[in-house]
Amino acid sequence: MTATKTVIITGASRGIGATLAKRLAAGGLSVVINYNADAASAQTVMSDIVETGGAAITVQADISTPGGMVELFDGADAEFGSVDVLINNAGVFVPSTITETSDEAFSHHVSINLNGTFYGIREAARRLSTGGSVINFSSSVIGVNFPGYATYIATKSAVEGLTRVAAKELGAKGISVNCVAPGPVETELFLRGKSPELLEQLANYSPFGRLGQTDDIAEVVSFLCSPAARWVNGQVIRVNGGMN
Repeated sequence: MTATKTVIITGASRGIGATLAKRLAAGGLSVVINYNADAASAQTVMSDIVETGGAAITVQADISTPGGMVELFDGADAEFGSVDVLINNAGVFVPSTITETSDEAFSHHVSINLNGTFYGIREAARRLSTGGSVINFSSSVIGVNFPGYATYIATKSAVEGLTRVAAKELGAKGISVNCVAPGPVETELFLRGKSPELLEQLANYSPFGRLGQTDDIAEVVSFLCSPAARWVNGQVIRVNGGMN
């Protein structure tokens, strides 16, 4: 299959990001798998894509810094010549009440969830091909307001605001900007440290009575990357099975 577009996916070595990389590669896109520390997992994702006939590379970059995002785009340009889609998937979450959140923990959430998305949008505005797309990641917990999620929700609320403004600013260049807000998704990181009782409670927030799967999210993102989504712009799409 001949790749016609190139996509950068931040935080693509595991979880939702890894599934996105494989799904989009299967759809014919050349994929840039960004990672910060887990080189082995990123290499595994790339190998899986290449072995099935896809095109992919890995690029190490700290997207929480302006320079890291520039390096990421430089790596993509050097290999594939241009970038058409940026997916700001990388994020962190460590639950903590407001009173127990340290300055370091607060700054860590802001630097990756918010700063990383901002730097990505800014670089995309400068370097994406005409008709390109930016897809940011928020979270459906914004509408539920779980205790212990304050810092995470604050950063993801800001991402949704950035999405709406960027959609208007980049629209003149033919670049769409949208946001996907998953509900609870069954990944290794999400399951870690949670009791069966808590997981059942979280699953029951959806009328379907189950946790989301990474494929559920990947299918929506794949649509947003496709020509079929050319009239979708400035939207926050809550992919959560009806969670409320």
